[in-house]
Amino acid sequence: MYLEWSFVFLLGGGVYAGLEILWRRRTHWTMFLTGGLCFTLLYTLTTHTALPMLIQCALGALIITAVEFLVGCVVNLALGLKVWDYSRVRFNLLGQVCPFFTGLWFALSWPAFLLSQAIHSGIFNHLG
Repeated sequence: MYLEWSFVFLLGGGVYAGLEILWRRRTHWTMFLTGGLCFTLLYTLTTHTALPMLIQCALGALIITAVEFLVGCVVNLALGLKVWDYSRVRFNLLGQVCPFFTGLWFALSWPAFLLSQAIHSGIFNHLG
């Protein structure tokens, strides 16, 4: 179990940071941790429920948005690290999250869930 969660966390952190580098041309170490947590939560959702994929994607978008909001409140607002700022984006919440990225997380949740299912059934189901 420890190997599975460690693998999922590290993969999620690496992919999340990689996506941010592709999108913004930079990242921050806290984004690796955020991505690891997000992917671990998505992995848990899809491997422990039988919800329809669209419902999972909606929940995935909400989970990622909530994690980003909490991390943003600590990293950006409390610690002042200024990793990101969406205060100029319409309908933002404290400059930490906005509907555009929630929609993007909805779309990206689909491949994240497919990857999670493949990892779970292809690797860790056989080790268990």
